[in-house]
Amino acid sequence: MQALVSARKVSYKVSVPEFRILGPLEVLAADGEPLALGGQKQRAVLALLLLRANHVVPTDFLIDALWGDNPPRTATTSLQNSISALRKVLGPDVLLTQAPGYRLVVEDSDLGRFERLVEEARGLEPEERAERLRQALALWRGDPLPEFSFEDFAEADIRGLDELRLTTLEERIDADLAAGRSAELVPELVALVAQQPLRERLRAQLMLAHYHSGRQDDALRIYQEGRRALAELGLEPSPALQELETKILRQEVPRPRLATPDVDEAHFEEVAAAILSGRVVPVLGADVGALGEELAGRFGYSDSARDLTRVAQFVALTKGAGPLYDELQSLLETASVPSVLHRFLAALPAVLRDRGLPHQLLVTTSYDLALEQALLDAGEEFDVVSYIAAGRDCGRFCHRAPSGETHVIDVPNTYATELSLERRTVVLKLHGGLDRGVVVTEDDYIGYLAHGDVGSSIPVGLAAKLRRSHFLFLGYGMREWSLRLVLDRMWGGESPSYRSWAVVPELRPLERQFWRAKDVDLLELTLDEYGAALSRYLGVDAKAAV
Repeated sequence: MQALVSARKVSYKVSVPEFRILGPLEVLAADGEPLALGGQKQRAVLALLLLRANHVVPTDFLIDALWGDNPPRTATTSLQNSISALRKVLGPDVLLTQAPGYRLVVEDSDLGRFERLVEEARGLEPEERAERLRQALALWRGDPLPEFSFEDFAEADIRGLDELRLTTLEERIDADLAAGRSAELVPELVALVAQQPLRERLRAQLMLAHYHSGRQDDALRIYQEGRRALAELGLEPSPALQELETKILRQEVPRPRLATPDVDEAHFEEVAAAILSGRVVPVLGADVGALGEELAGRFGYSDSARDLTRVAQFVALTKGAGPLYDELQSLLETASVPSVLHRFLAALPAVLRDRGLPHQLLVTTSYDLALEQALLDAGEEFDVVSYIAAGRDCGRFCHRAPSGETHVIDVPNTYATELSLERRTVVLKLHGGLDRGVVVTEDDYIGYLAHGDVGSSIPVGLAAKLRRSHFLFLGYGMREWSLRLVLDRMWGGESPSYRSWAVVPELRPLERQFWRAKDVDLLELTLDEYGAALSRYLGVDAKAAV
């Protein structure tokens, strides 16, 4: 023991000891050899200090934890003896006396390295994230602090460490699922679910692994087994697990997107060439699912079907159009920050002007003002042609010039000189704007352009542009019946005359069928990734596109 202490007197001045609690308690010297930590009581004192590393632990707390409600009269002396013995092993700069107790200075521990690796994994692509989390989990040497598993003072801490490991394991499995490793995950998940039958996140992961491996029946069987296990406790599966079962039944679960998307270079070359010939009309979609959920929460809408049209219909009928628009305005204020894609589109006018080409017609079904804000930030003037969804002019479009002057378009076929793509970019808002009402409720969609299509209701020049262009659909969700209706009104019930493309972050089976039925080519990629990639092909300044 004296030899170990002497060696420690040299080593602790050179390097701090390494503390390990992700398994049996250990402290390693500079040469990697474990130090002798003394008897059970002395090790318990170290464990208590280590679980509260770099914080002062009061003497009273230590005595209560070690001896309970009836400590012996010698408890304080015994604690001081343990501290003195540990200080000889660890070094005086590591174990400090600091009122009202003691502080263990920990610069290197397996728990600290574990937490750093987990933090580093956040924000990485699935492949890298899974690997970083595997490195973190490899630091565990078994159950944490097993020698104290029956000690009251360590029960909560050990339980917290167990939960930390299991949660990190679930995050690693999520990353592996996103990286497309569904089939190889099944055996591991089967074992984990058997060990943790009531842990719904693991069960959901096993359902997804089965489903993406082509075994829909096994995925549904795993759900039913979980439902029966919960029923024995008088419980029901969570809404999230029930929703996953429904999506699996309907085959609406999106496929995992690989970390490095399989992007066809020829696609970007083709789209870039079409843009530089002035023949592409981008059509921006809107994520209305999240908006429906937010609106439902604000108005206490309890039905399980929370698509935006239905929730908005409920609010309009029970509260009135005023409160509906007020809440939409509040929700959309935070959604008006331009994305990478918006910045990219706002950088295009300068590129087209340099080539002597007309400006773009930008079509959007979004309710927010993010696209307009991006154009303003880029110093671009633009016209807005917006659908009117309320008031005496309901069913028409209006034109707002950069000056703010607004005109209702009564006769689209003669509205030509007032609006021109030769002068400025035009933003066509198919859902309208909050100032004149938006198409949002079920009734709004029933009445949307009931007597014609978009081409017969907008200025003649824009209608001609729509008929003679390629379409680039960006985040346009075809699974929403309301957006399919808008698309039908835009095309007059036909498919596009020119080759068109759709870019979606997560491609669902039903969406794939809809787009293919319209002869639209598909690309699965996030919109920001797509905008960044296309900007490189078009030579758009990266600063302008971000």
